Amino acid sequence: MRLWSLHPRHLDPKGLVACWREGLLARAVLSGRTTGYTRHPQLERFRAAADPLIAIDCFLSRILDEAMARGYRFDRTKIRYCPCACVGMTVTDGQIAFEWTHLRDKLRDRDPARFAAWRRTTPEASPCFRVVAGGVEPWERGY
Repeated sequence: MRLWSLHPRHLDPKGLVACWREGLLARAVLSGRTTGYTRHPQLERFRAAADPLIAIDCFLSRILDEAMARGYRFDRTKIRYCPCACVGMTVTDGQIAFEWTHLRDKLRDRDPARFAAWRRTTPEASPCFRVVAGGVEPWERGY
């Protein structure tokens, strides 16, 4: 499960679709509708929010916004769409840098044109997160 902290505009088509599907799985876990993935480390940041379901819906709403901007047809009824009100989630600049490197490594192989286009881009975080100083997040297990 990869719930990118990066702004969804940075994701290639495969990454955006995968993030939507995995975000929906995370939503099912957080709402108690599935028994799988309940201990997945990436869920820690959503569980730490005052309302984990609002936090994941905010996250998924930004994925949906990007999908709609690209002309994709994601099923909006699967979430409670919400504007990006501050839900109190933060992400470290070290995590953003780690994810940017991870995404660029993936793009190098599966989308060389996008890799080249993003090569000199400064990564942005999803609007759901406020960036704070720090290293890679403790919940990141791929580090």
